[in-house]
Amino acid sequence: MKKMFVVAALALTGFGASAQNKTEIKIGYINTDELIAIMPEYQTAMKEMQDLQESLDKQGQELNDEAEQKRDQFLKDSSTYTPTMKEIKREELIKLIQRVQNYSTEAQEKIKQTGQQKMTPIQQKAVETIRTVSKEKGYTYILDNNAVLVGPPGDDILPIVKAKLGIKEVVPAAPIKKP
Repeated sequence: MKKMFVVAALALTGFGASAQNKTEIKIGYINTDELIAIMPEYQTAMKEMQDLQESLDKQGQELNDEAEQKRDQFLKDSSTYTPTMKEIKREELIKLIQRVQNYSTEAQEKIKQTGQQKMTPIQQKAVETIRTVSKEKGYTYILDNNAVLVGPPGDDILPIVKAKLGIKEVVPAAPIKKP
């Protein structure tokens, strides 16, 4: 019985020592928003989003101008219309005004959807590169600076990830606005 106890104690001690040796924790930190903001794909996506916004704004303004013009025309000429014609023109004007009101909502939804479509692959590339660097450099944990207020000491891996992505030092673009 004593032998079994000694063997069990030695086994546990040996197991504990080997487990201790294998669990060295290496922690790294990165600001993913900063990383994404300096990626060339992000710069391109932001330019495309700005162009889309300007195009939609222009279309919305044209639609609004058309509604104002038809409203003014209706107010000017309504006294000459027959009651039936007046009702037809009024319904047309109401539909156009409703279209103008709906356009703004639809345009914002389009911008949001397009932004998500453009940002998803960029975010995936950033995360995948962070994972690759983590494996290559032996990090146990990589934490995002934006989510950690207090944490154990660790390395800033942003320079390593930028090098892995082939990004030279650049002035970052405007911060990412989360939808």
